[in-house]
Amino acid sequence: MLETALEVTVGDEVEFSFSVVNAGDRPVELTFRDTCRADFAVYADGREVWRYSDGQSFAATASTADFQPGETAAFDAVWSDPGAGEYTAEATLRVSERSVAARTPFSV
Repeated sequence: MLETALEVTVGDEVEFSFSVVNAGDRPVELTFRDTCRADFAVYADGREVWRYSDGQSFAATASTADFQPGETAAFDAVWSDPGAGEYTAEATLRVSERSVAARTPFSV
């Protein structure tokens, strides 16, 4: 069982911290589709206004990872030019098996 959390820190930039922990008692194997293991998106009024992976290229190399019981993985991103407003942040692991994501509202 994977549990997720997404923290947002607002300053001159917006910093995102996404954590995934295996809260179960068995290992969980995940297959990442490429070298971008987690992606971050920001939405305003239901439309996407920023995405971490936009304009970047990632090697299309699939890889697997075993999350052992109690193991945590952390992923970070920065949105450097936010405008004032009300937003929802979403972080997603880019894996094949299932949807592993977290969402949280925030204000700039």
